[in-house]
Amino acid sequence: MAKNDLTARIAPNLDRHLVFPLLEFLQELQIYPDEDILKAKIALLNNTNMVDYAMDIHKSLYHTEEVPQGMIERRVEVVGRLKALEEAAAPLITFLQNPNSVQELRSDQNHNIQLLNDKYQIGPNQIEALYQYAKFQFECGNYSGAADYLFQYRALCTDSDRSLSALWGKLAAEILMQNWDVALEELNRLKENIDSKSFVSPMNQVQSRIWLMHWSLFIFFSHDNGRTQIIDLFNQDKYLNAIQTNAPHLLRYLATAFIVNKRRRPQFKDFIKVIQTEQYSYRDPIIEFLEAVYVNYDFDEAQKKMKECEEVILNDPFLGKRVEEANFSTVPLRDEFLENARLFIFETYCKIHQRIDIRVLAEKLNLNYEDAERWIVNLIRTSKLDAKIDSMSGTVVMEPVHPNVYEQFIDQSKALSARTFKLASQLIERTQPQAA
Repeated sequence: MAKNDLTARIAPNLDRHLVFPLLEFLQELQIYPDEDILKAKIALLNNTNMVDYAMDIHKSLYHTEEVPQGMIERRVEVVGRLKALEEAAAPLITFLQNPNSVQELRSDQNHNIQLLNDKYQIGPNQIEALYQYAKFQFECGNYSGAADYLFQYRALCTDSDRSLSALWGKLAAEILMQNWDVALEELNRLKENIDSKSFVSPMNQVQSRIWLMHWSLFIFFSHDNGRTQIIDLFNQDKYLNAIQTNAPHLLRYLATAFIVNKRRRPQFKDFIKVIQTEQYSYRDPIIEFLEAVYVNYDFDEAQKKMKECEEVILNDPFLGKRVEEANFSTVPLRDEFLENARLFIFETYCKIHQRIDIRVLAEKLNLNYEDAERWIVNLIRTSKLDAKIDSMSGTVVMEPVHPNVYEQFIDQSKALSARTFKLASQLIERTQPQAA
């Protein structure tokens, strides 16, 4: 399964603290030797202030109670630096811990700065110290404290670049604390900031979008409505172009979201075209499954890939999250994926066959005969499929469906209208800088 592991591609686009959950997942699955995972953790910790954690891992890796002198000296340095930053930010922290004082703050940063300076003798140095203290807290692994201080810092910050940096830190802290509702709010706030900010280079903006999409994976595959929202974000032209340019491996997650989300079928056809375009830049079993069903109509290959998809999902840190139910664990996304994958095969197979042998179809769906027959009956009943089962011959008979000319005309008109709107929006974006 290591060949389908995307950790090496994803990690460079994450804050190093966000890589730890991925390594924990891989360590639990034992895809790689435990020694390699522990060494990777220590390498990550070398550039953080989580010295105690690094010491614990060192002891576990080398089976000893002793730690290098360098780690001990580093711990003394971190504790000293933390105290110095706390003292520098103390006047502002004291102010922020007083509810009556905080009520005097407004949404206007300039008003807040003037208030602090005139009434409390708190100036730019203390505000900068609060940012440095919050950042240091994050590096120490105190994500709750860092999130609180970064939120308060943004109410006082007038530097757009520094405010953006604080927003990234706040998002990372909320993700690591698994506060998915708050993290989603911060994600949307950060997206608006990136899309509206004037970057020195267009490539910097593209890179920011790529980082945002990678960080969003933690949220979208944990939040209740995430599988819909990942399509809304990744499938936007600007973000899809960024994926195709620099991060085609993210197509795995967009493809998975499309497969398990029945409400986004109208956008699915366009996504199949994207897969065809990117077939030489990125491939994995999930992408190949869609190709087999919708491009090559190779149902034997689709059956093979469906089994591989299950393994990919179970071994992916975002897709393979387990839920404990009645003394056993399950992977909800895996179950939904396989159910919808069977539906995709069945729908496509029915479009090109009028009479289908249930035994043959059972093989295509990786089911035994009884389960396949029961599954088809439920599908016909729930989806109002124009089909019936001939029990005598053991076949499914499809009723011919004639296309409605009026519905086709309406669908084409809707697509044309949407495309026109996109072109108009792009034209406005291109002309605005020139007008300025």
